[in-house]
Formats: sequence, C-alpha cells, structure tokens
Amino acid sequence: MNVDILISFVVATSALAISPGPDNIYVLLQSIAHGKKYGLATVAGLISGCIVHTTLVAFGVSTLIKENDYIYLAIKLFGAGYLLYLAYKVYKSSSALELNSRGIPKKSVSQLYKQGVIMNVLNPKVSLFFLALFPGFLFSDSLSTVWQFYVLGFIFMGVSLVIFAGIAILSGAISNYLIHHKNTGLVLKWLQIIVFVGIAIFILI
Repeated sequence: MNVDILISFVVATSALAISPGPDNIYVLLQSIAHGKKYGLATVAGLISGCIVHTTLVAFGVSTLIKENDYIYLAIKLFGAGYLLYLAYKVYKSSSALELNSRGIPKKSVSQLYKQGVIMNVLNPKVSLFFLALFPGFLFSDSLSTVWQFYVLGFIFMGVSLVIFAGIAILSGAISNYLIHHKNTGLVLKWLQIIVFVGIAIFILI
C-alpha cells in the first residue's frame, strides 16, 4: 500500500472541497439564509449521494481495467485531459463570488437532505469527475480495484464532509470575510486551477 498516494489524494480533495463550486456555495447560502442546521442537512444529502457515484465508478472502471492495460492507460489519459479542461473552464470563469441569499425558499431539514442527495445523484458530472480523479490514485497492488475505489470514495466523502460542515458552521464569519476581502474569489479561483493542473500532471506521471 502506497501511503504517499493516499496523502496526496487527501491534499487534493481538501483543496478541491475548499475551492468555490456549486455545492459548497449552495451550502453556504442555505446556512446564511436559514441557519447552520439547514446547511448541515444539505451537506449530509450531498455526501450521501457520492456513494452512488463511487459504486458506479468502482464496478464500471474496475471491469474495464481488468480487460486491458491499454484501457486503463486510456482512462488515465482521459482523466488528465478532463481535469485540464476543468482548469480551463475555471480560468475562463469570473472570480466574483455571488453570496446573495435572499429569495432562497426555506425547506425542512429532511427536504434539504433529499434535495442534496438528488442534486448529487442526478448530476452526471460527479461520476465523470470521479472517473477522471480516482484511477490516478490507485494505491495498492494487493487490494482489489473495487475496494480501492471505495476507499478513495469514502476518503473523498470524509474530507468533503468535514470541510462542507465547517462552511455551514462558520457561514457567518465566512460571508463577512468574503464581503470585506474582494480578492478572495481570485485567490480561490487560481487555487482551483493549480489543483486541477497539478492532479492532471500527477496522473500522467
């Protein structure tokens, strides 16, 4: 087992979870608008949905990898290419962070949990992202590929849970900081670009 690869995966996942995206921005807005409890319910739903994507990628990709080493190489090349594409998309996007929480309808905790699950499960980009990310971080020659994908999936969920929950709990302080530090969006934008490019290079090497 290569522990260094797992540590690299935790670092990469942490940076990606901190970087602004639709999910953590939605958690932040729910927390600002209605309270921490509602933000945490959304987080729980989003994280639960990741189990579905982990399962799809684990069994689907593992089957392909067993068929041919060249297919595994092709998957890794696809993954690196997709991550570079995401870096380009972030580069072309605005660095401004929109934190207008007005007009967000209030839902019950259970409704927000269900919405979080649905948002995640029905988003094909999550499976695509897992497909791009996970094969480059396989860490063991003895453990089956399916189990390695599940380990990576649960690490991804655990890291995301801690950071997203932190965003919900500290939503007030975070929103005040972002309001008074306009350049934060630009810093986080470039952090995201660097992480995507860095992971792509790691996968290729």
